[in-house]
Amino acid sequence: MDRPVPLSVVILTKNESARLTDCIRSVAWAGEVLVIDDNSTDDTVRLAESLGARVLRRTMENEGRHRNWAYAQARHEWVLSLDADERVTPELAREIQALFRGTPPQDTYAIPRRNFLGDRWIRHGGWYPSAQMKLFKWSVFRWEETTVHPRALSDRPWGTLRHDLLHYSYRDREDFLKKQDRHTTLEAQKWIADGRRVSWGKAFWRTVDRFVRGAILKQGYRDGALGWWLAWRGGAYQWISYSKYLTIKRQAGAASGGAGPTASQTAPERTTAGS
Repeated sequence: MDRPVPLSVVILTKNESARLTDCIRSVAWAGEVLVIDDNSTDDTVRLAESLGARVLRRTMENEGRHRNWAYAQARHEWVLSLDADERVTPELAREIQALFRGTPPQDTYAIPRRNFLGDRWIRHGGWYPSAQMKLFKWSVFRWEETTVHPRALSDRPWGTLRHDLLHYSYRDREDFLKKQDRHTTLEAQKWIADGRRVSWGKAFWRTVDRFVRGAILKQGYRDGALGWWLAWRGGAYQWISYSKYLTIKRQAGAASGGAGPTASQTAPERTTAGS
C-alpha cells in the first residue's frame, strides 16, 4: 500500500452518523482526516473518532467563515474539502495519490461531481460535471464569508482532475424540498444583508430563465420526468427566495417604523483571496 498522502481531508458534519462511515473510509489513504462537527446530537462524533478521525467542535454561524476556519486547523498544507454526503471513488483516489508522488503543478484543483437524488445520478440540466474547488493549499484559497452559496476566492491558477467525486446530495424529493426551503431563506437574508434591490420583474425573469436553461439549454429533459421537475424547482428557487425577501423587508420595515435595513447596517464581512 502507498504511504499516506500528505494532505488533510476536512469534513464538515452535523448529525451525519448515517453517512459518515462511507465518506471517511473512502479517504483512508490520506495523512489526516479532520472532522469539524456542528453540535451533533447523534453518534457522529463517536463514530468519527472510532474511524481514526480527529474531531473538533464548532458552531456554524456562517458557511464561508466556518469552512475557512476549518481549513486553518489542518495539519497539512494541502486540503481535500468534503461533506459527509460525498465519496471519493477509487479512481479519484489513485489520481490524487499520483499527483502527490511529485509536486502538484497547481495550487488549487476543481473536481467534477456526480450529483445524486436518492440513487439516481442526475446527468443533465447543469448537474454534471458540476466541478467544485475541492483540493487546494489552504493558505491560498478562501470561501466568501457568506451564509449560502459562497464563492471560491483564489488568485492562483487552477487545474481540474479527471475523475469524479460522488455527491449524494439528496436522500429523496422530500429531502430536496426541505433543503430548498432552508436555502431560499438564507438566500433572501443574503440579498437583504448585501443591500440588493430585487424587483418583481427581475425575480420573474430569473425564475423563467433558470427553468428554461435547466430544462432545455442544459438538456435536463434527457433525465425524464425527474429532469423536468428539477428544472421547475430550480426556477422556483428564485421565486421563493424573492417572496421571502419581500417578507423580510416588510417585517424589518414594520419593526423600525417603516424604514427597512440598509446595506451599511447589515452588510456581512467579506474575505479576499489570500487574506
